[in-house]
Amino acid sequence: MAYLTAAVIIVGVLCALDLVLTLGVIRRLRDHAERLSTVAEGRDAHPEPDIMTPKGATVGGFSAVTVDGDAVALELIDGPTLVGFFTPGCEPCKEQLPQFVARAAEMPGGRARVLAAVIGEGEVADEYAATLSTVARVVLEPTRGALTKAFGVDGFPAVALVDEHGVVLDSGYRVDRLAALTAR
Repeated sequence: MAYLTAAVIIVGVLCALDLVLTLGVIRRLRDHAERLSTVAEGRDAHPEPDIMTPKGATVGGFSAVTVDGDAVALELIDGPTLVGFFTPGCEPCKEQLPQFVARAAEMPGGRARVLAAVIGEGEVADEYAATLSTVARVVLEPTRGALTKAFGVDGFPAVALVDEHGVVLDSGYRVDRLAALTAR
């Protein structure tokens, strides 16, 4: 009889322990479901990292020459300008490039208000430049070139909207995050 009582007590303790662990797992699943829903709705509790000069900061001075031979410089920006940085061999760049081109085509002021930098060289860099030059002034530059340094680019792709004073209105690595701002 003592063994039976001990066995019932052990089974009862194990069931209680199992119940506590199951409730903990359910609570964690609810927490994860909440986090996933905020990400899916665009309300990510963890905003995207600063991949370039953040919103509210001013970009550094720069001057460069486009593939068309035109000069570009911070002093020559005369209104809200969409800026993008892309590099060949970067899968996210390849994904964001068509979205950037589409957004640039809608930019008020047209090609004069869009600046794109292709970082690298070779055939793929030339293809990127050709694609972008239909909607933007394009600069081909080496790694850590003048534009990359001025905008504090730490990864690719990087996109921003800057005003005529060089103040970043918004920046990130996804073009769709800038959609509302470029529609002005």
